[in-house]
Order: sequence, then C-alpha cells, then structure tokens
Amino acid sequence: MNKKIFKHARKLHKWLGYLLALQILAWLLGGLVMSAIPLDKVHGKHLATKVLSKSFTQADYPTSLDNITSQVANPTQILFEGFLTTPLITVISNTEQQSFNALTGRPFEPPTKVQITANAKAHLLIDAQVISTTLLKKGTREVGYKTNVWQVQFDDMLSTTLYLAESNGKVVTIRSTLWRIFDFFWMLHIMDYDEREDFNNPLLISFAATSVLFCLSGILLLIKNIRLKRLISIKSKNKSK
Repeated sequence: MNKKIFKHARKLHKWLGYLLALQILAWLLGGLVMSAIPLDKVHGKHLATKVLSKSFTQADYPTSLDNITSQVANPTQILFEGFLTTPLITVISNTEQQSFNALTGRPFEPPTKVQITANAKAHLLIDAQVISTTLLKKGTREVGYKTNVWQVQFDDMLSTTLYLAESNGKVVTIRSTLWRIFDFFWMLHIMDYDEREDFNNPLLISFAATSVLFCLSGILLLIKNIRLKRLISIKSKNKSK
C-alpha cells in the first residue's frame, strides 16, 4: 500500500482527534450519566404523581353531559376528573380543552394561588414544604414554554418543582435536579444547545460523520502497525537463522 496514504491518514487522524476529543468525551460522559439515572427518576415519579387516585363516584357527576358538551365545539374526548374536593368534567376538542364543575355544570373557575398550592402538596409523594408558588404567563424551557402555568417549588434536596395548568390546576409536569442534570447531558449528547430536541441537527450530523472518518483513519493506521510488526518479526527470524 502506498506510504503516502498512511502519512495522510496519520495527519488526518491527529487533527480529527484534536477536533473531536471534547465532543467524544461529552458523548461518553452523557451516555454514562443518562444510562445511570433511571427514567422513572428523571420523570420524578418517585417525587410526585400527576394523577391522584380517584376519590369520586358516579354520583358526584350529576350534571347533564349534553349541556356540557354543547358548550365545546366538536368535542372528541370527555374526562371525569377532580380538583381537590370538586369533581370536574373536562371536555377536549381539536382546538381547546375546557373543564366544568360536575355539580353545577358551569365552567370551572381557575383555582386561586392557595388552591394551587394545596393541590400541588396533595400530589407530592415526599416530605417537603412549599418555597414558592408563582404564576408564569410563559413557562420556562423545562416546562416546554407552556403559557399560563403555576410553578410550585419545594425545599427538598432535589429542588422538586411542579407545574400546574392555570385553567384547571392539573399537574402538567414534574421537574427536579435529576431531570435538569439529565437534560444538560442530553443537550451535550445531541448537540442541540437551544431547544434540546432536534436529534437531526446539522452540527450533530457533521460531528458524527467526522467521527466516522476518525475511526477509519485509525483503522488504517492500525493495519499499518500490524503489517510493520509482521515485517519486523520476519526480518528478526531471518537474521536468527
């Protein structure tokens, strides 16, 4: 094989190594962290529950369903739920979601700050106290930038945070330090430093392709070293004869 090929391969391998070193480390470290933290822990299922066990019976929903569904255009789904001690009927369509008081049939009034705090504590599975309850017109990235959500923060070691919908007080999502650590390394892993969702972004594809070249050049150099060792071994045997 032409010696120039090995020379160019060595130079390419060296510069690709410089270029890829930190990102390969980030990929390996990210893979380690993400595989070490169970997804149930990441999603905070051990910290809080998104849905409480049903404490209402059929008798708690006496209002007319026809009356409720007539107030929502083209309903596609009906949910029998509850908020604290109030039974709710939630009607979902392709464009909206609206909750009604199952006792009166009227639209459910958005819960107060005190009610939101009480509901967040009811969903909590750990022993912790509320630090703050804040209404966000636009949520942070960790709640997907959803609008009109309550942020309830707790004082536990994992900084557990519950996000609840302003309209009906339902738990939207559960976040903690574990989720934030996982999310950070996920960002490094897929190289999407903005939304952290695009697994097919050009930067990741470019680095992945470059990594393949790095491996191929390394294999080429390995082949050269193996051949070189064989030649040295053969020459040594010939000299000893």
